[in-house]
Amino acid sequence: MTSTTEATKRPPIHMIDSEADALTNLAIGIQASLPQVSDMLLGEIARATIYEAGRIPSDVVTMHATVEFTDEASGASRTVQLVYPKTADISAGRISILTPVGAGLIGLREGQSILWPDREGHERRLTIVKVTQAHRDA
Repeated sequence: MTSTTEATKRPPIHMIDSEADALTNLAIGIQASLPQVSDMLLGEIARATIYEAGRIPSDVVTMHATVEFTDEASGASRTVQLVYPKTADISAGRISILTPVGAGLIGLREGQSILWPDREGHERRLTIVKVTQAHRDA
């Protein structure tokens, strides 16, 4: 059984400045239609350490990164690319930042875990196994 303190404590997260701005705008835009995801994403952005794109550690989940993670509830390991809603396609392994899992993964580093609600509101522990960055334009 998990203590309340452990369940509410979240690991430190990291974001790229331009992505944080874009994600803030997205989250505000979905406030009426997806208030839970909007609130979760805004909360994560608010507590993130912000970096310039060239300075963020390479093992951090950023937009367009491919991330392998395990879901301790099911024991399943998944590999997905975190994308903006327009390019999301779950059958192709591209999940939207505007899903509960997507909002939970952003900003985490390899080896970190987070307790995060799924679409049904059940808390799940997601653990980052590996992060592969998409090629960024310099």
